Amino acid sequence: MTRMLVLDRCLRPVPAGQAGELFMAGTGVARGYGGRPALTAARFIADPFAGDGSRMYRTGDRARWREGGQLEFLGWAEDQLEIRGYRIEPGEVEAALTEHPRIGAAAVAVRGPGPQRRLVAYLVPAAPAGGVPSGRELRGFLRERLQDFMVPSVFTEVAGLPVTPGGKVDRAALPAADDERAGPAGALTPGEEVLAAIWAQTLGLDEVGALDNFLELGGHSLLAVQVISRIREVFGVEIPLAALFDQPTVRELAVVVESSAPGAVVPAVTAVSRDERLQLSFAQQRLWFLDQLEPGSAEYNAAMPVRLTGRLDARALGRALRAITTRHEVLRTRLVAGPDGVASQVIGPPAPFPLPVADVSGGRDPVAATDALLAADAVAPFDLAAGPLIRAALIRVAADDHVLALSVHHVASDEWSGRILRHELAALYAAFAAGDPDPLPPLQVQYADFAAWQRRWLTEEILAGQLAYWREQLAGAPVLELPADHPRPPARSTAGAYAGFSVAAETAARLRAIARDGGATTFMVLFTVCAVLLGRYSGLDDVLAGIPVANRNRPETEDLIGFFVNTLILRADLSGDPAFGELLGRVRETALAGYAHQDLPFEQLVDALASGRDRSRTPLFQVFFSYVAEDGGPGQAGAGGGAGGRGSGLTLKAVRGGAVAKFDLRLILEEDGGGLTGGIEYSTALYERATAERMAGHLATLLEAAAAGARRPLSGLAMITAAERDLLVRGWNDTAAPVPPVGGVHELVAATAARAPDAVAVVFSGRSVTYAALLRRSARLASRLRDLGVGAEAIVGLCLERGPDLVAAILAIWRAGGAYLPL
Repeated sequence: MTRMLVLDRCLRPVPAGQAGELFMAGTGVARGYGGRPALTAARFIADPFAGDGSRMYRTGDRARWREGGQLEFLGWAEDQLEIRGYRIEPGEVEAALTEHPRIGAAAVAVRGPGPQRRLVAYLVPAAPAGGVPSGRELRGFLRERLQDFMVPSVFTEVAGLPVTPGGKVDRAALPAADDERAGPAGALTPGEEVLAAIWAQTLGLDEVGALDNFLELGGHSLLAVQVISRIREVFGVEIPLAALFDQPTVRELAVVVESSAPGAVVPAVTAVSRDERLQLSFAQQRLWFLDQLEPGSAEYNAAMPVRLTGRLDARALGRALRAITTRHEVLRTRLVAGPDGVASQVIGPPAPFPLPVADVSGGRDPVAATDALLAADAVAPFDLAAGPLIRAALIRVAADDHVLALSVHHVASDEWSGRILRHELAALYAAFAAGDPDPLPPLQVQYADFAAWQRRWLTEEILAGQLAYWREQLAGAPVLELPADHPRPPARSTAGAYAGFSVAAETAARLRAIARDGGATTFMVLFTVCAVLLGRYSGLDDVLAGIPVANRNRPETEDLIGFFVNTLILRADLSGDPAFGELLGRVRETALAGYAHQDLPFEQLVDALASGRDRSRTPLFQVFFSYVAEDGGPGQAGAGGGAGGRGSGLTLKAVRGGAVAKFDLRLILEEDGGGLTGGIEYSTALYERATAERMAGHLATLLEAAAAGARRPLSGLAMITAAERDLLVRGWNDTAAPVPPVGGVHELVAATAARAPDAVAVVFSGRSVTYAALLRRSARLASRLRDLGVGAEAIVGLCLERGPDLVAAILAIWRAGGAYLPL
């Protein structure tokens, strides 16, 4: 471990190869004496009198302690570089680079204008014939030693470093970086310029350069789908999602786009006549069918309560809710079966939106009363044929604190839709509270148009091709049987609860770095960790879990409320005790292939692959994993932690509703500032709360272990918490405790028979056997067993009905030295 020191001025010589006596100057908190390590960022003054073979330290010099107490001079503080608002000590980056055995010398400099400003490393190989490592290897190497912002974006190999007459590295004379020699990064071709604009729009950036990396800019799978969708719309070509991960810069992807011939492009979603029968989407059709099987079930209720903090204008809130239902037809749609038994969408006209108010502010415990109302609302059934499919009630907790109990049936909404709803609610409320008109642009299409498009585009030929992939992918997959606290009930219960945990920002940052190094997304890294957890619990090296995909691969659908989300099944191969990075690579390939075949509705996959209907479990998988990035959907200003509007005086914040267990377990992770929050939503019919909390602790511990480095094998990733480890190692293995002076059970029985031979030992069906009789019977049988070769380590099969003979046989086997195996 190395520690940086900033020296104000020299007060004593520091002999070469040794650490001099250092004393703290000013109000720093660290100090070092006679070569003892001192903490980072302390400022020091050393003795000024120099002798032969010493170095004179001056104001602004930078040094660090090496192993063994040696000081290493690193340069001047004035050499600091600034990039993206961070001040970087080049000497610290250079020192970390030279720790790699294949690098002999290094220098770093900042290159590029404006948003393309980046840190470039110039490397001299330790052995000219060996060259320097790849950029990916170096990024992984440095992220174990430096913070993310200190890791260079570009690595350039040079034969030597230019120096000034004083022997310092001449940064101004360093050559152009490798990515600059091919031409200025800012000189975009027309195709690159269009692609850069697409990236900027999707990622929410002002400007994107030709060499910017999609993943390093914060891109993930959901945003990648939007980029591919816009490329399809603008360029008229279809490129696979994997292309964006394999060629993650604008310049690299432009080559793929330009080399792709226009082909069978997915048609746009267009409006259809409302005079014709409006079919259900595939997803709606399955939920309607399940509702017919179990009328009144609350399993597919989507509770999305919102806390309103500040001065509330209830009239403006009611107007905003009505405007949303007017804007989105699906919220005033009913699913009605015709004479032929086939359901269709029936869209009702815009109507007033009722908003009842419940005032709990005067009660003894307003918080508990609010929770009770939210829990009751979460399980109140919807009537799909009668409607409406959305309802709301306002709970007054205090004068400036309200909760909007908002629930929608899943046939009309999904998680992305919830973010849209909250964003639009914030925008509309702010406008109406200020007396302004509706600020939202009109929608070009509605959910019913998407359902019609889906039925037209997903032909039997397309569905058959996607189904063939999933048949092969899931062939021979084992059932994931996890240990539970209770037997699985004959019919699956939807009663659920939630156990949460948090992940530190530092751990989350390291996990994101592992994702970037592996050409993967944060979702893929987190899913990989969850797969390890499931493998540990089940004892399998082949695990399945469901994941959601937004299924909004057309620009027209991005602003619509509706049931678009689809479910994919990811299969993780944990065999061979691979390194975490290797397993991540397997998950990456599986996920990208799954995304390429995400159009097959999960309902049709179930129909094709689920043999029979087992009402005790969900079909095909029992564990669901979901991850929500901070920019995981539209309207993030109003969807996340706080939202309001100009002059509204109100803050809107989504809160967690009542838990409904759609699966045995649902593993949830989401961005929370720099860190992660997570939790386990579990079926209370299977698990106790203590077990779910223990699982949450295991997942959090595994995340920390995985963040320590991608090179560690799975067997080296710790899962149990520190408290559990202490219990196992110390609490349950306290060798200082005296061991009772007892032998085997058969010896205890013999001792009792000697002390009280006529005492009753066994009672069964009105019969009783004394200890003396039991001992005689077991002794005769033990002698016979020894004659047959039974001794230490022998296993004897035992097949007897319950009774005294069974007890005598067990004792006899033990007396002979063997162990019994009940048959």
